[in-house]
Amino acid sequence: MSTALDTARPTHARPTQARPTQAAFDSPAGSDAGAFDGTAARALRPRFDSEDFFGQQPTPTSALPDPAPLLVNLTRCVIEILAGARELEQIARWVSDDVYRHLLKRVVISARARQARGQTPVRPAFSLGSTTLCEPRDGVVEAVLVVRGRARARAVAIRLEGLDRRWRATAIHVL
Repeated sequence: MSTALDTARPTHARPTQARPTQAAFDSPAGSDAGAFDGTAARALRPRFDSEDFFGQQPTPTSALPDPAPLLVNLTRCVIEILAGARELEQIARWVSDDVYRHLLKRVVISARARQARGQTPVRPAFSLGSTTLCEPRDGVVEAVLVVRGRARARAVAIRLEGLDRRWRATAIHVL
């Protein structure tokens, strides 16, 4: 005795999915050329880039203070940090992460050299010479400051970028 309930499809069975045809695989774009068949993976894109909203925001030069005092102070601090008379953490908020790591390597190397020679850290005696400023684009200042010590003269090249309404050093090189 067969009833309508016996011939009906069970409720737990899923409908069959259409299988891709051989033509879909032979096309130059692969299986993505045809309709989405459920087997191809979709590339998910974020709706927005979080760096656009929460990352560092560039600031125009007109909204920033004069960079000259910061350049002079950073130069003095970097020379004293490399001599071992000042801690690197004192300028951490004014430099980028890459600059901090670069200076940390230089501090370690100079500390090892002093230790090998048996010298103690001494505050260096130096004077600042000429300063050359250049503004390659809005919100960026590049400068070279000459530092005259007892034995020799050095140049300190600094790149400042306006980020989050203040200057940050994104490159510092002592030559």
